[in-house]
Amino acid sequence: MGRPRWIELDGAVNARAVVPGVLLRADNLQSLSPRDVRRLVDEDALEVVVDLRTDVEAKLEGPGPMAGEPGVRIELRSLHPDSGSAIDLSAGAIRPWDAHDENESPDEPPVVRAYMSYLRLRADSIVGALRTIATARGAVLVHCAAGKDRTGVVVALALDAAGVDRGMIVADYLASAERIDAIVARLLGSALYRDHVMGHDAQQHAPVRGTMERVFELVDERHGGSAAWLTANGLRERDLQLLRRRLRATQGAT
Repeated sequence: MGRPRWIELDGAVNARAVVPGVLLRADNLQSLSPRDVRRLVDEDALEVVVDLRTDVEAKLEGPGPMAGEPGVRIELRSLHPDSGSAIDLSAGAIRPWDAHDENESPDEPPVVRAYMSYLRLRADSIVGALRTIATARGAVLVHCAAGKDRTGVVVALALDAAGVDRGMIVADYLASAERIDAIVARLLGSALYRDHVMGHDAQQHAPVRGTMERVFELVDERHGGSAAWLTANGLRERDLQLLRRRLRATQGAT
């Protein structure tokens, strides 16, 4: 992991290979072109798509082009409770700082509160996603709507549990800022998300330094680290070791 390994696609703007052939990440895949599908499957070894959108988001947008690819499995693993209106869910998905959770870290910045709420409310989805990354033979692509918040947390926890240097993890999280104008432009083109970004400076939606670092600090203080949190919430030790072998290749570790 150094400079972002961007995957240039017709139908996504925040796609990159975190660990080539193992872990990919992206924004929404609804607009992938046939060329995009072939690129991801044939060149990037895509086997599983982990979709972090809510059931409401997925239902309203309908199945994307990847759903018709017989060699690719799609897993829907929402990081929000699977209930509520489309408006509430899409607002919290696109603007996590608006997600109001009185039970979560009241003294922390709103984005940190939102990220920590994913761990508290949907440990099942996070553990399931990381188990998939650990056990797949090919590449796993993790995505949400923008590919920066929900996707950022799941990818960061996977890399941290695998022992990847945190500076490298933070750099990967921050890389979405390089594409934030294009990300927001895509969201403006979606009836589901448009109202939640319209009239905002795109930079308001960019990931900022200090956010993921603080999440790691809280996970360390409260749970003993990412790996300890994962095993306490159901990830088997065998799968944790598989995750480490698959992801630590990114920094030359064994």
